[in-house]
Amino acid sequence: MNAARLSLPDFPWDSLAPVKERASSAVTADGLGLVDLSVGTPVDPTPQVVQEALRSAADAPGYPQTWGTPSLREAVARWFADRRGVPAVDPDGVLPTVGSKELVAWLPTLLGLGPGDIVGFPSAAYPTYDVGARLAGATPQLVDGLAALGPLTPSTTPKLLWLNTPANPTGQVLGVEHLAKVVSWARQHGVVVASDECYAELDWRAERGDETSPTTPSILDPRVTGGSHEGLLCVYSLSKQSNLAGYRAAFVAGDPGLVRQLLEVRKHAGMIVPWPVQVALTAAVGDSAHVEAQKAVYAARRETLLAGVRAFGLEVTHSEAGLYLWATAGEDSWVTLDRLADRGILAAPGTFYGAAGGQHVRIALTASDERISAAAERLSAG
Repeated sequence: MNAARLSLPDFPWDSLAPVKERASSAVTADGLGLVDLSVGTPVDPTPQVVQEALRSAADAPGYPQTWGTPSLREAVARWFADRRGVPAVDPDGVLPTVGSKELVAWLPTLLGLGPGDIVGFPSAAYPTYDVGARLAGATPQLVDGLAALGPLTPSTTPKLLWLNTPANPTGQVLGVEHLAKVVSWARQHGVVVASDECYAELDWRAERGDETSPTTPSILDPRVTGGSHEGLLCVYSLSKQSNLAGYRAAFVAGDPGLVRQLLEVRKHAGMIVPWPVQVALTAAVGDSAHVEAQKAVYAARRETLLAGVRAFGLEVTHSEAGLYLWATAGEDSWVTLDRLADRGILAAPGTFYGAAGGQHVRIALTASDERISAAAERLSAG
């Protein structure tokens, strides 16, 4: 089966090649060449506590557990209680996944969705929500804001609704009241809600004094759910907060019934997180010190880059959390990209995330201190 038969879109980053070449050819006073801020891939070392855990599990001759070890699932439940304000996650409702993108792409299929079913997601969103619907043969549908969640007919009500908070690319955070209204609506209409929350530990509002919590509200928060996780899934990745993108270490948690449904299909399909990665993931969720240290690094980079982006004449909207600045000059995003490329800087166009991002660019914080400083200086230079 090929991509054409699946009706998949072209991989968006392939279209950046000409702009990357332009940025790579730019002459800059610092002599550092291209500063690539187009992809949110971590560049800092994997924490020692995680590396040591991985090494300790290097002898792994047997098959790992698809469901994950009991110690891993219990550690995730404790993490929700300690870091996310969610004290009642059932370890039976936790399932490790091979990175969060894999789960996002296959969740509609794992839930048994297909032709005639609708998968809803925000108008400015991670492209894989759309791709996952298409892989299942379902219909992708933009569902933007609470106003869109009014009385719907059976033919227009999604079977699965994606939330993304903090959002990629916008960095917008959905509050408890908003999440509670979505959950109430979804339960009235029999809709499964999956919330992608992989940037939750990187909330900059607390840094500004706007919020006291170091993380954003979860879809599993008791203030949102009324005490029941029925129909709800939280998708989480350690790639961002723990520099584990290369480990493909993530999990989904929530409704134990839904998780068991995912588990049964994944056992048949061999979708298993390797045993050493399960051990590393257990160590990562049990250690908050490295997360706080990494957050401080990103906070400093954010402040440096934010000043340069504003000096360049871009307005930063939302960007309350996460690893990106969502910025606009009120012009076509590809025009802004070319202007950035002339200074040797590569960003991502907002159009990668839907038509709603047509006048925005996404600028990542994931570069070394040296390169973030260089980008800021270039942007500030006349």
